[in-house]
Amino acid sequence: MPPASSADSDSLLQHRSFVAFWIARAASSFGFQMLSIVVSWQIYSITGRAFDLGLIGLVQFFPSVALALVAGHVADQFDRRRVVLLGQIVEWLAIGALAWLSITHHVNEVIVLGLIFIISTAKAMEAPSLQSMLPALVPPHLLARAMAANSVSGQAAAMVGPALGGFLYVAGAGVAYSVCAVLYLLSILMVSRLRYEQAPPRRVPATFKTLFAGISFIRNRPDVLGVISLDLFAVLLGGATALLPIFAHDILHTGPWGLGLLRGAPAVGGLIVGFWLSHRALKRNVGMTMFTAVAGFGVATLVFAFSTSLWLSMLALFALGGFDMISMVIRGALVQLDTPDDMRGRVSAVNSIFINTSNQLGEFESGLLAAWVGAVPAAAIGGVGTLIVVGLWMTWFPALRKRQKLENDTVTP
Repeated sequence: MPPASSADSDSLLQHRSFVAFWIARAASSFGFQMLSIVVSWQIYSITGRAFDLGLIGLVQFFPSVALALVAGHVADQFDRRRVVLLGQIVEWLAIGALAWLSITHHVNEVIVLGLIFIISTAKAMEAPSLQSMLPALVPPHLLARAMAANSVSGQAAAMVGPALGGFLYVAGAGVAYSVCAVLYLLSILMVSRLRYEQAPPRRVPATFKTLFAGISFIRNRPDVLGVISLDLFAVLLGGATALLPIFAHDILHTGPWGLGLLRGAPAVGGLIVGFWLSHRALKRNVGMTMFTAVAGFGVATLVFAFSTSLWLSMLALFALGGFDMISMVIRGALVQLDTPDDMRGRVSAVNSIFINTSNQLGEFESGLLAAWVGAVPAAAIGGVGTLIVVGLWMTWFPALRKRQKLENDTVTP
């Protein structure tokens, strides 16, 4: 356990290892968000081809899916703190190379994409270990608040990071990359300082059975299966935010400034709700609270679909972001607390595959449906579909619906 003035303290600040972890996550999140915008600008300035912007997403997506199960196995077999440190050191070196090559004008498209592939590979190997560390840094009753605090830093990074990266790019890509490298170095220092105790894992070879053990575990745990599948289908149907340019231009009749406001509204809603959740414990009715939040997400999607007012649309998206934050915090905490420590890496890996896939397929589904029936019906169908999913999951997973608290006293390795 991390050092604290009281093991049962309700203040996250009393848990020094969590504070170091939070600073590390915040620094690396800001660095990555800045990196994303700088790479996009640099690639487009070099080639002038929109297709090459798509290649950036491809070299990031492939490692995140291809290596997820292997990374989960590694997280459960080795010291997670060292895995995270190794991954972040590789990312820091690659970002440093981008900075140096940009400053010396020896950069080209292939080099940038190659280094981004290295960064994405390291990030994919690091992710399950990083996600699995948090339950060991705070007591179980503080886990939801700790996850909310982490989500706040992530939302803040998503809002401010790209703008800061664009501002620094004015001074040159090398300058922007250098600031990213400094942020990653701060993250490395914080991770190296935190105290993290992990029970010595029983070493087993990487076989088909061990790699897919996370899937087997999820299938045999109804609450975990319900939580992860709820997220998969709700996000898959509720991808209306992918249609924001159409709504802004054709329905709300606004320009780029209005599109910017619409894009920022969910993040603002999530940021405010996340900050509130980081200071408030979820003590009862967590199952119904989660289902209510996902239903609220569906209702907010419906309001957005039929709105013809910019301000009402912004309000709907603000609420959508807030509801999503509530369900995300509860879902994340339930999965972590219902999973024994020796399985957290592999379960986190499977969960990340579902999340990544549902986000990208959800945007594809919304775009395809909009092409067939129009943007408003597509968004409305997504909202109704989300509400139907909530109703079905409440029926199919009654124990999850009746769940009162996040902690599950019956969890054993």
